Amino acid sequence: MRSFTSKVAVVTGGASGIGRAMVDRFAHEGMKVVLADVEQAALDRAVSELRAAGAEAIGVRTDVTDPDQVQNLADRAVAEFGAVHVLCNNAGVEGGALFSEMSEQTWKWVFDVNFWGPLYGCRAFLPILRQQEEAHIVTTASQAAFATGLPTFHAYVSSKAAVASMTANLERELSTTDPHVGVSLLVPGLVKTRMNDSERNRPAGVPATDSDDLRVSIHHNIERATEKIGMAPEDVAQLVLDGIRERRFYLLTHPDMTVAAVEAELSWLKGGPAPTPPADDAVQNPDLLD
Repeated sequence: MRSFTSKVAVVTGGASGIGRAMVDRFAHEGMKVVLADVEQAALDRAVSELRAAGAEAIGVRTDVTDPDQVQNLADRAVAEFGAVHVLCNNAGVEGGALFSEMSEQTWKWVFDVNFWGPLYGCRAFLPILRQQEEAHIVTTASQAAFATGLPTFHAYVSSKAAVASMTANLERELSTTDPHVGVSLLVPGLVKTRMNDSERNRPAGVPATDSDDLRVSIHHNIERATEKIGMAPEDVAQLVLDGIRERRFYLLTHPDMTVAAVEAELSWLKGGPAPTPPADDAVQNPDLLD
């Protein structure tokens, strides 16, 4: 994308964490921004702060698990700003337990947000993006999409692997049918966000899991590891902006760790031992990090 000034960006999960950082970075580039989030208070606060800083911004409360609400988001964006040039499918959650103990409701919630949310987003916005001279889709996966083995993260790992594959397949198709629409896969490792606190948005009917002793221990270690090597959301947002500008598919916050995880899985595929990816070592043994 040659220029961002006066272009329109839509960001789901845009009221906090990586999403909010992307919104701020886009606004700094002179873009008009549409924030979507399930948390109304955080959404209102973010929009107010952006407008106070001079940005053109609106907020649309959106539950990305509902295709009608995602379509409404697309309609509102076009009604307000006349177009959409950048779509960031960023909303995500993490909930889990040991495989034999995790409820079907938890599986469904995590997949509904992490996989179906981006799918609904692409379906609703692609017709709009195709109408622009240049446009871009950024979908947030995770380093977990390329690494296995962390206890209780079954639904998260599976949903992120699914959305990573879907996004790669979409990029291959659009590179032929609509080459003016770029696609990027954001692959965060440890980032200083509230992902560990995803259950603050857990729907009624989805059992709580974060009080489990194993989950508490893992989340504690994730927080310790994040303090040591976690990337600031603002730096992730810059990575995204540069990736859109340069039309890069893979946007890796921790490339060495992600590549090592992929190589460990590849070695397993070739008959080697089941991997313990460096990402999992970092979480389970944060004191080993430099």
